[in-house]
Amino acid sequence: MAEKTVPVANGSRSSTDMEVTRAQEHHVPPPVDIYETREGLILIADLPGVSKENLEVHVDDETLTIQAKAQHKVPGEPIYREYELSNFFRQFEVGGQIDTEKIKAELKYGVLKLDLPIAQSAKPRQVEVKVS
Repeated sequence: MAEKTVPVANGSRSSTDMEVTRAQEHHVPPPVDIYETREGLILIADLPGVSKENLEVHVDDETLTIQAKAQHKVPGEPIYREYELSNFFRQFEVGGQIDTEKIKAELKYGVLKLDLPIAQSAKPRQVEVKVS
């Protein structure tokens, strides 16, 4: 599984060419750990401040996308804040080796766990040898 990069504007346009209607959202890539098991891959991503309602995980054209919006859990307006929560965005190329229909996702305490099972067609199989 390879990380898929997202194209960034090359900066060839001047600031007068673009109309600015609102501030752009800032996205950071969440840190991830990827483990290989006999059944497939396990991806663990740290998403602090993210709830299930603000998390989107989808696979499209062999690209796994994790997109999330973090929010402070404390009600009310902050009087003093030393850090801002960022939105998260990261993509991975999964290829045809992952069975995208059987991917499972679990979010617990700001940690996303994805179970990415290997497709049956990609699993190695034992070939039976017959003696004649």
